[in-house]
Amino acid sequence: MPWVDEEQCSGCAVCVEECPVDAISMQDEIAAIDMDGCIRCGVCHDMCPEDAVRHDGEKIPERIQQNLDMTRRFMDECARLLGDDTERWKCLERMKKHFNKEKRVAEEPLAALEKLAAQSPLKGP
Repeated sequence: MPWVDEEQCSGCAVCVEECPVDAISMQDEIAAIDMDGCIRCGVCHDMCPEDAVRHDGEKIPERIQQNLDMTRRFMDECARLLGDDTERWKCLERMKKHFNKEKRVAEEPLAALEKLAAQSPLKGP
C-alpha cells in the first residue's frame, strides 16, 4: 500500500489531481492517502515528481521491529499484572499463535489470488 514520505513531499498536489478515485488530499501542504478509498492502482507512485509516494514494502523491517517490541511489552505486562514470570512465557506462546493466524490471513488470500491470476489473459507465455 502506498504511503507518503512527508519529508520528500513538496506539496505540489500532482498526486491529488491524478488519483482516479480521489483518495489523496492535501493536509497542511502534505499529501495524505485515504487507504479506505485507495484501490492500489499505482498511479500516485508513477506521478509523484519528488518520489514521495512510497511502497509499504520499504516498511517491513520497521513493522517487524514494532511487532517484536509489542510482544516484549505484552510479555512484561503479563508478568507484572498476572503475578509471575510463567505468565511472561504464556504470553509469548499466545503472541506466536496471533502471528501464525496473521500469517494464515495473508497466505490464504495470496493462494486464492494466484488461482485467479492463472485465469488472466495478461499472463506471460
